[in-house]
Amino acid sequence: MLKNLIVSFIAIILVLGAIPITKTNAASLTTGSISLSDSRINSTSVTYAITFSGVTTTSIQCINVRFSDTSTAGSKPSGMDITSLTLSGTSTYMPTPGSWGVSNNNTTGNSAITFASGETPASSVARTVILTGITNASTAGTTYFLQFSTYNNTDCSTSPVDSAVIAFIYTNGQIISASVDPTLTFSVAGVASAASVNSSTTNVTTTSTNVPFGTITASVNKIAAQDISIATNAGSGYTVTIRYTGTLTNGTGGTILDWTGTNASPTTFSAAGTSAFGYTTEDTTLGTGTAGRFGSNKWAGFSTTPLEVAFSAGASSDTVRIGFQAGIASTTPAGSYSTTVIYTATPIY
Repeated sequence: MLKNLIVSFIAIILVLGAIPITKTNAASLTTGSISLSDSRINSTSVTYAITFSGVTTTSIQCINVRFSDTSTAGSKPSGMDITSLTLSGTSTYMPTPGSWGVSNNNTTGNSAITFASGETPASSVARTVILTGITNASTAGTTYFLQFSTYNNTDCSTSPVDSAVIAFIYTNGQIISASVDPTLTFSVAGVASAASVNSSTTNVTTTSTNVPFGTITASVNKIAAQDISIATNAGSGYTVTIRYTGTLTNGTGGTILDWTGTNASPTTFSAAGTSAFGYTTEDTTLGTGTAGRFGSNKWAGFSTTPLEVAFSAGASSDTVRIGFQAGIASTTPAGSYSTTVIYTATPIY
C-alpha cells in the first residue's frame, strides 16, 4: 500500500519518544508523552503538552523542565526560545496551576515552575504540564530531549521526587507525538508518471517534497501520486491524516474547486473540463467508517480539518500510496495556483 502528499510544499509530521531516566533519590516516571501544537522548525507560540503516569502523589514545590540537545545536561537546542514560556491553566499535574510561577532561563533552556506552599498531584496517572509561548528550534531531523523533574523544594535541586526524559524531533511541517521507548519512522517518496494509483494513471512525476502539476488544460486532468512509508512498534498501530491550508487558488481570486466527494463518501472523479481538486488513498483498511471506501478510483475533496488516509491497528511497517487529481474548466482564470497539504502521522500506544 502506498501514500502521498502535495502541492506547493508538504508538511509531514513528527513523533517522539519518552525515555524515563532515574535521578539520584528521585522516582522514575513510568510513562510519558509530549505533543506539540506545531512541530515545524522556527514555529512560534507553540504549545507543548507533556503527560506522565506513575506520578508520586506527594507534595511538590518545583517542576523543572529543561530543553537540551542531550539526555543529561547539554545545551539548549539551537534557535529555540523559551523567553515567553508560560504554564497553561489547563495543566493537571498540580491542582491549582494558577498558583504557580514560572522562571525561564533562555540561555540554558531551563524553566523552573514553582509554588512555595507546594501541592500534591491529585492522581498518579495522566498528569499534564502544558507549556505555551515556545519558539521551536531551527534544526529538523535531530533528536532533542526534554529533561523533566519535580522537587519538594523551590530551589529545584534538593528533595527530588520524580524525573524522566522525553526525546522529540522537529521536522519541516511535522508534528511529533510518542510514548515511552517507541520507534516510528515516516518518509515520503516521489512517484513517476504512468504509475497506477487507485485504478487511475499518473501523468505527473513527483518528488519527495513536491507535486508539480504544471500547466493544466480543460482537456486533460492532472494526476499525481506519492508514497509514504510508516513503521512503528506501537502496540495499537498508527493513524495518518491529511488536510490542506486552504482552497487551491491563484492569489487573485481564481479558484480550483474542491472535489465534491468526501472522506466519508468518496466518489468517482469527474471527466476533464470540470474545476476540481481532490485526493485518494490506496489504504483499504481505514480505522473509521467503511474501511475500503476509497476502493477503485474514488476521490474526496480536501478540508482544513484532518481526515484519515491511512491506518493500522497494530505494530507494522507499511507503504501507502496517496493520489492527487486536479482539473479545470474552460473558464478557470489563468494564474499560478497553490496550496499546502499537511500529513500528520501519529503512533497509537
